[in-house]
Amino acid sequence: MEKLTKFLSSIADYLVYDLFQIAPESVFGNALHYFLIGFTEIVILVILVTYLMGIITSYLPMDKIRFYLEKHKKSGIGNILASLLGAITPFCSCSSIPLFVGMMQARIPLGIALSFLITSPLVNEIAIAIFWVTYGWKVTLIYILSGIVLGVLGGIILEKLGMSAHVADWIKNLHQTEVEVAEDKRSFMVRLPKINEEAIKTLKKLIPYIFIGLAIGSFVHGYVPQSFFETYISKSNPFAVPIAVITAIPLYIDAVGVLPIIESLVSKGVPLGTAIAFMMASIGLSLPEALLLKKVMNKKLIFAFFSTIGIGMIISGFFFNLIF
Repeated sequence: MEKLTKFLSSIADYLVYDLFQIAPESVFGNALHYFLIGFTEIVILVILVTYLMGIITSYLPMDKIRFYLEKHKKSGIGNILASLLGAITPFCSCSSIPLFVGMMQARIPLGIALSFLITSPLVNEIAIAIFWVTYGWKVTLIYILSGIVLGVLGGIILEKLGMSAHVADWIKNLHQTEVEVAEDKRSFMVRLPKINEEAIKTLKKLIPYIFIGLAIGSFVHGYVPQSFFETYISKSNPFAVPIAVITAIPLYIDAVGVLPIIESLVSKGVPLGTAIAFMMASIGLSLPEALLLKKVMNKKLIFAFFSTIGIGMIISGFFFNLIF
């Protein structure tokens, strides 16, 4: 990856400083140089991971996994399994909701279904790859474990609070569906066109987020002085993490799109835990998600869901700041 960065940096040098004749010491030139390198690196990584996950997902026996969840409805084990399922499935917060409804229709307990719904957008495979390249395996591992633990505990807590009574009436009245487990014996070459189709669809969805995220990240990198973050969002400010979570809720940024912003914030001196808390809230507690959840949950459950997960994200942010 370091060789790729050097290669892309040399191309960016030529484009920005030689071809476009922008002065190397200019703020705009610095921001544009950062954007070109970051955008190209992330797009290459996203293409590789998207196709890899497409192959894995194609062979993943989703019916068997769902059937296994139905057999392990007991609180605790079922929550762990559901969070692990959320961690390996490439869904954002909004696209996780249909599968959440399917779990409810299969009479899987609310807490277990919520464990999946919480972890699925937080632990994103492409985000994991970018995290690994940017921050190393230790930070990546703690990030993954944080998302899974948050899903497990969040689901258990909401179940224990009796929130099952606050699911929308139409979900309560759904007829239970039987899970048919059929073995898929298709060869790789037969699966490949579908894998390619899904990968292209995913890339078309992600690239605008990457562009927007890099544009914001480049602006922060080039134009926002480091002293701003050192003054207002430093480790010494006890309100920095809660503020980061609250301000992220009105946003809806894909995990891949928010990572360039996080990288720019960290490079400017924002503590890693504060930046990660912002990232988690922007992808896991967005207003668009709340509007979709309104169709499957009553207001009391939505409020409890956001409050419980928000508090968990704040604790995660403080934990990251404590150890890094």
